[in-house]
Amino acid sequence: MNSPMQPAELARLIDHTILKPEATPADIQRLCAEARQHSFMAVCVNPLFTSEAAAHLRGSGVRVCTVVGFPLGASRSEAKTFETRQAIADGAVEIDTVIPVGLLKAGLDDAVRRDIEQVVAQSHKGGALCKVIFETCLLTQAEKERACRLCVEAGADFVKTSTGFSSGGATAEDVALMARLVAPKLGVKASGGIRTAADALRMVAAGATRLGTSKSVDILKELAAMAQG
Repeated sequence: MNSPMQPAELARLIDHTILKPEATPADIQRLCAEARQHSFMAVCVNPLFTSEAAAHLRGSGVRVCTVVGFPLGASRSEAKTFETRQAIADGAVEIDTVIPVGLLKAGLDDAVRRDIEQVVAQSHKGGALCKVIFETCLLTQAEKERACRLCVEAGADFVKTSTGFSSGGATAEDVALMARLVAPKLGVKASGGIRTAADALRMVAAGATRLGTSKSVDILKELAAMAQG
């Protein structure tokens, strides 16, 4: 079966990711080497390794992304703002922040909007993009719709499905819903459980403009094999 995308085309949609707690500096070095080799859009690492990733990728064209309020989203907004400022100082040019899920579920939309606004403002002040993680597996459709609206109102750059650390990851249905509500003003990042070329292509077809995965290299190899027939 031929693929509708070439590996190099898909690579430019991928945040090559390692967020597991046991990741070592050697793992970060390998991640960055793979990102250089395949020209992924970005690497996504925990804050501890932001400066190291930035050093490895200087001059490569690969962007450095880190996470804020991760993975629960239950940090104070002031802490998320500090994390964002420090991440940018360390070399991050993209920030993936987690919403306060419990506040959204409680209907405290103004508090959720303020939380997003503060991270967005700090990101943009430092010249970084801001992606906002919903943890869609914990939300009803109505809550997902409200989260999308709040991200648009707060000036975010992307909405993002998942941390990969909860009870579920991205689904094509959620991506399609989010894309319908925020595109083309905001991008949509699908993350969590994207392990195969079929998974990746399904998310792109649903409207994802960025993919977060730790299986990036395997996905490109599989896609190349598909392209060969």
